[in-house]
Amino acid sequence: MNCILYDGPERGSLLPFTFTRPVCDVRIGILTIREKWEYRLKTGVSCHTEEYLAEKFPLKLQKDNLFINGGVLPDDQLLKALEDLNTGQALSRDGERIAYRAGGIMPEEELEKLETIEFSSEYTRIRNTWDIFSLNGIALEADFEMLTKGRKSAAISSTNGLINPERIFLEEGARVEYCILNATEGPIYIGRDAEVMEGCNIRGGFALGEHGVVKMGAKIYGPTTAGPYCKIGGEISNSVLFGYSSKGHDGYLGNSVLGEWCNIGADSNTSNLKNNYAKVKLWNYNTGRFEQTGLQFCGLMMGDHSKSAIDTMFNTGTVVGVSTNIFSAGFPRNFVPSFSWGGASGFTTYQTSRAFETARVVMARRNIDFSDMEARILQAVFEQTRKYRKDES
Repeated sequence: MNCILYDGPERGSLLPFTFTRPVCDVRIGILTIREKWEYRLKTGVSCHTEEYLAEKFPLKLQKDNLFINGGVLPDDQLLKALEDLNTGQALSRDGERIAYRAGGIMPEEELEKLETIEFSSEYTRIRNTWDIFSLNGIALEADFEMLTKGRKSAAISSTNGLINPERIFLEEGARVEYCILNATEGPIYIGRDAEVMEGCNIRGGFALGEHGVVKMGAKIYGPTTAGPYCKIGGEISNSVLFGYSSKGHDGYLGNSVLGEWCNIGADSNTSNLKNNYAKVKLWNYNTGRFEQTGLQFCGLMMGDHSKSAIDTMFNTGTVVGVSTNIFSAGFPRNFVPSFSWGGASGFTTYQTSRAFETARVVMARRNIDFSDMEARILQAVFEQTRKYRKDES
């Protein structure tokens, strides 16, 4: 049976991260959602997403397909229920469709006619941007158990101070010296060829992807994830960096999510708590206004390829789009549209010719080409988000 992860209604509420990827390629825990399914199913998984993303994330249909909502995280009970699903049936819980089995993609009106099987167990599903950090501890714990089951950690240097060492796992090539690793509140996973430099204090859960780096003296509070090739430092709490992003210097990042190819300048800070302790609102692309999250702690949501200069100050509950460049004194507003250039004093449009050149240079530093395909995706995002940029309205 062929498995396809599809973008459901969550896609809009997961922007800006889903401007540049399908829902299933969001990282939460150690792996992306797609990688979790592939690891569990022991096979490749394709996705059904927006047309402008399909070139990079192609759909592979067969005669018998299991379509799973891309925001759903796998577990043993869910896998069993999906195995028992027959063609022409859908799996749902409390009115939310989890999956369906069919010979091809079905429009919503046809899906409503399928025989519905009720899933009785709890499961994990991301529906909003803030779920990525709010549910990161659950996902990290599950990924840690899955990836380390029956395996032995690479040797951990005796120079380190370890608390609950049985919950600490280093992949081959990982380097950690003269650090304090405390896995009491959650596991600690250090990926292949990653490095935690001297003097770091890390409280799990924590995951560092392959070739990632934690800079000297960093203070990390879990549950936090830094994906492949990320560089992190300063103080970080309950945040997720998808991959290839840097927050390498002093400054605070809390209850936040950064996409790929982001850079936070030295001594930049994110506020994750309002002065009056009120619940935080975030910009919602679906409604075109700020909506209540129900959270007291919520920091920065930053899309791919966005950057901030040194000493940037982000207000509680700030949403930054794709390919923005933020600088200058003061707090930028709580919603910064994609392809914006400026800061608290105002923004102009960050033209694609300049944005693409920066992306080309940044990606080349990791030996990755900024291809014409990547340019077409970002060009599509530029057009979709034109209405939010005041100087273009």
